[in-house]
Amino acid sequence: MANTEIVVVGASLAGLRAAEDLRRLGFDGRLTVVGDEPHQPYDRPPLSKQVLAGDWEPDKIELPVTGGIESLDLEWRLGVRATALDASARTVTLEDGYELSFDGLVVATGATPRTLPHGDLPGIHTLRTLDDCLAIRAALDATPGRVVVVGAGFIGAEVAATCRGRGLDVTLVEALPVPLERAVGLEIGALTAEIHQEQGVDVRLGVGVDRFEGGDRVERVHLADGSAIDADVVVVGVGVRPMTDWLDGSGLTLEDGVVCDATGLAAPGIVAAGDVARWPSTRFGRSVRVEHWDNAIAMGEHVAGRLLAELASAGPGAGGGTGDPPAVYDPVPWFWSDQYDRKIQLAGLAAGADEMQVVDGSLAERRFAAIYRSGDRIVGVLAMNRPRLVVKYRPLIEQGAPWAEALALT
Repeated sequence: MANTEIVVVGASLAGLRAAEDLRRLGFDGRLTVVGDEPHQPYDRPPLSKQVLAGDWEPDKIELPVTGGIESLDLEWRLGVRATALDASARTVTLEDGYELSFDGLVVATGATPRTLPHGDLPGIHTLRTLDDCLAIRAALDATPGRVVVVGAGFIGAEVAATCRGRGLDVTLVEALPVPLERAVGLEIGALTAEIHQEQGVDVRLGVGVDRFEGGDRVERVHLADGSAIDADVVVVGVGVRPMTDWLDGSGLTLEDGVVCDATGLAAPGIVAAGDVARWPSTRFGRSVRVEHWDNAIAMGEHVAGRLLAELASAGPGAGGGTGDPPAVYDPVPWFWSDQYDRKIQLAGLAAGADEMQVVDGSLAERRFAAIYRSGDRIVGVLAMNRPRLVVKYRPLIEQGAPWAEALALT
C-alpha cells in the first residue's frame, strides 16, 4: 500500500493509537494526522487531576509510542481544524484552505464541552484541552476567594475535588436533584454528593444557572432559585457533544456522533473511533457512544485493522480480501474517576439499568462494589476503592452472564 494515503482527523488518543496500529499492521503509505490543537497527542485524564493540581507538568502527559513517535513517520497538520469532508471526492478541507486527498480516513475528532449562555466572561472556563487546564491552573494559582464548578458529572466532580485539595473554597452546582443519577443510579449518585459535602464543598443540587454577572471578569453566579454566589473562577462542566460540525453535508450519518456499523465503518473507506463514534452494541442491545479513555485506545486500534481490511478488499465490506467477515467491535467499556481518597471504577454500562445491588462492603463505609441488571443479565459493575471486584465481575459482563450467576458470586 505504498501509494495509498490515509488521513487521521483528530490528534487524539484514539487518533494516535489508530495511526500507531496502522503502522504496526504494515501500512507503509502516506499517513497524515490533523489536529486542531498545536500539541502532539497527550493524555487527557490528568488534566482534571494531577496537572490541574500542579503536581504534574505537561511533559508528563505525552502519550508514549513504542520506538518513539518519530518512528511512525507521520505528517502532522497541527493547530488547524478540519472544516469539511467530501466523502465522494475523498477530500478533507482544512481551515487554512488546504485540501487533503485520501484513500482511507479515520475520524477521531472527539468531543467538545457544552457551554452556557453568556458564559464568555473572563474567568469562566471549560476543561477539555491542555491549554484549558493551564488557564484554569493559573487562575487557581492566584488563590481565588471562591471557585464555582457548574455541573457535578465526573469532570466537574474531579475539578471540585482538585480545587479542594488546593485548599480553595468551592461551590458545586448541579441542575439535577442527584448528580450522576443517569450514569450510576440514585443511591450512588447521592453518595458522591455526600462525599463532596464531607470535604467542605458547598453543594447546590436541583438548581441551574440563571446568569453570570461581572464587569471585566466574572464576579457572581446567579442561580435559578434566586440565590447568588460570589465567584472569582468558574468552571463549567455540563457535558460534551461530539465534534461533528465539520461533517455536515459530508454524506456521513450523524446522530449524536458519527454513526458506524458494528465494525466501526462509517462509509466506504471511512472509519470512526473514540468519543465521536456511535455504533450498535449487541451486548447492550442499543446504539452506544462511549466517552472513556479505554474505549479511545481500543477503538482506535480496532478501526486501524478495519480500515486496512477495507482498503485491501475487492469491495466495501469484505474482510481484508480473505472472504472472512470483518471483526465486530463490541467491548465492555471501562472507566475510572479519582475524587479525594476515593477511586471509582465502572465496567459495563450502568445507565438505564433495571436494578442495582451492593454485593460487597457498604455505601456507608464508602468502600463497596455494586452490580447492575438489565433484563436477566448483569450489565455493569461499579466499585469504590474495591478494584479487584471490577476484575471479578467484568468477565461476567463480557459473557452476558445471567443475573443469578452474578449474584451467586457474592
